[in-house]
Amino acid sequence: MWVVVLTVIMMVAEIVAGGIYGSMALLADGFHMATHAGALAIAFLAYRYAKRHARNPNFTFGTGKVGDLAGFGSALVLAVIALAIGAESLQRLFAPGHVAFDQALLVAIVGLVVNLVSAWLLSAQGGSDKHEDHPHHHSDHHHAHGHDNNLRGAYLHVLADALTSVLAIVALAAGKFGGWIWLDPLMGIVGALVIARWSWGLMRDTAEVLLDRADPRLVAEIREQIEGPGDCRITDLHVWRLGPDAHAAIVSVITDAERALLQARLAHVHELAHVTLEIREAAAAT
Repeated sequence: MWVVVLTVIMMVAEIVAGGIYGSMALLADGFHMATHAGALAIAFLAYRYAKRHARNPNFTFGTGKVGDLAGFGSALVLAVIALAIGAESLQRLFAPGHVAFDQALLVAIVGLVVNLVSAWLLSAQGGSDKHEDHPHHHSDHHHAHGHDNNLRGAYLHVLADALTSVLAIVALAAGKFGGWIWLDPLMGIVGALVIARWSWGLMRDTAEVLLDRADPRLVAEIREQIEGPGDCRITDLHVWRLGPDAHAAIVSVITDAERALLQARLAHVHELAHVTLEIREAAAAT
């Protein structure tokens, strides 16, 4: 939350300063920081909501997709922001306006410092893991895999913010000392492209989760664990994501092997947090 607070304060400062001082690079950097501030805030609120409703029976498979739903909505907004910044930057590229380089450069440098401090704060938490509760068990197998990739993702987003801050500083310094006024709107275009690419990736990834797209690698791993020894045959398999690092699976198997053996094999698939296992005896199936 400290990173969210720092990012939001600097985001507002850069957006306001970019508008007042006429710097598209600073404006693009501010909106780029907004994308990651939103992502961090959404992650925080999603964790709180998921924890509050962890044992709410109205959520059949838990609340792990809350963050994905909010992220998809944010991605749509960010795409519009990227288009707006890109259009304004193109207009400024062909019709340059006045830029107060001294003030804008100072704000950009402060923004870079804030990004570096945020990166340090997140790196200090690099060893922490978050664990989610999955109260509903439809079989005897339940493995809670709590490794948290969100923290690493947040760290990379802050580093990306630092990169766009560097671009803004370079553009403003070039305009101030070299008279390259055109570089400022050009960096605005670069910032818009970075935001657009990030928003598209977020939209794609969250849509796959919301549409229950199966992970081919995970499906192949489950098949290998169950069918590899040759004494089992999967007749029906459904795999979908419940939340960060947590997947559910419905597995129908024809075999004469004991249930405990199949559960032991699936225990090696650490991404599975919720499994429904249906077993039909091979003799009965034939």
